[in-house]
Parts: sequence; structure tokens; C-alpha cells
Amino acid sequence: MRITGGTAKGQQLKIPKKRLVRPTTDRVREAIFSILASLTSYWSRGLDLYAGTGALGIEALSRDADWVDFVDQEPLCCAIIKQNLEKVGFLQKAHIYCCSVTKALTFLSGKYDIIFMDPPYADPSISSLATQLATSKLVDNESLIVASHASRFPLNHSYDGLSLVKEKRYGDTCISIYHKEVKP
Repeated sequence: MRITGGTAKGQQLKIPKKRLVRPTTDRVREAIFSILASLTSYWSRGLDLYAGTGALGIEALSRDADWVDFVDQEPLCCAIIKQNLEKVGFLQKAHIYCCSVTKALTFLSGKYDIIFMDPPYADPSISSLATQLATSKLVDNESLIVASHASRFPLNHSYDGLSLVKEKRYGDTCISIYHKEVKP
């Protein structure tokens, strides 16, 4: 697995030997950032939920994000994220929270420009997480939420103020991108 663009392009990332995570493929990450580039040129602050190897957040840092917070509850994944950040020289531009996403959402603060949600494919909580994010103080009208999920488990077109702006399928992987609806 490698970084597909930006200052760390081509750098190989470490993945756990145990099957703890299902890393987003290079092809899908490249597609995500191509779509994001067509929607915004600004992603100063990012949040990588269910971070796994940290590939999505590290990709954002490589493409000029100033800061990314990573959240994963598996200590092995947190250690790998740290090793990957050190390898590409981004450790000073990130913080790793080794806890559940539910817990992290109780203490994280400030607005995020981009939020990545890549839970395990069999996790049914992605819809409730989208609703929780929609009503949180972490999301504003400029924020984009990128949800990776199995195409056989489609997401809704809206979640309590979040609206689907783009959806693409890559085999069994579906990428759904949301933004907060602007209230008149």
C-alpha cells in the first residue's frame, strides 16, 4: 500500500500482519481524492475515523492538509499509524486517539474540513454515526464527510442535515460523500 499523491507520493505504508483492518486500496484512495479535488481545494483539518493504517488521513496530509486527528480503538493499529506517520514525516501534524469512535466524538472539538469514516464493512453503526456527525459541532457548512462502505449496504441520501453530493462504486466498495445542508 502506497501514498498516491502529494509530497509523500509513492511512500509505502505498513499494514498489520493480522487481518484487523481492510485497508482502502490505492485505487479507491486515489479516486476519493480526485473526487474531493473536484469539490473543494481546502482541507486544512481532517479527521480519520476507524483509521486502521492511517492511509486516508496520511493521504490528506500528503496533499496539503495542515492537521489530521486519527481515531482507532485497536492498539496495534494505533502503533502502525504512528509508524506510518513517522516514516512519511508527518508525526508533528497529527494526533492519534486510541479509543472507540463513539468515545472520541464525546471529546473532539473544533470544525473539520474533511472527515473520513471507514468502519468495518459489517458494522451497522455507520448510519447512526452519520446522524451523530450531522448534529455535532465537528461539522459545518464547508465540511465534507467521506464514508466508505460495502455497496451491498447502501447509505441514505441524507442524515439529519447531511446531504449526499457524490457516490461512486469500485467493486464491493462504495464511496459516499456528504456535506451539511445550508440553511436559508
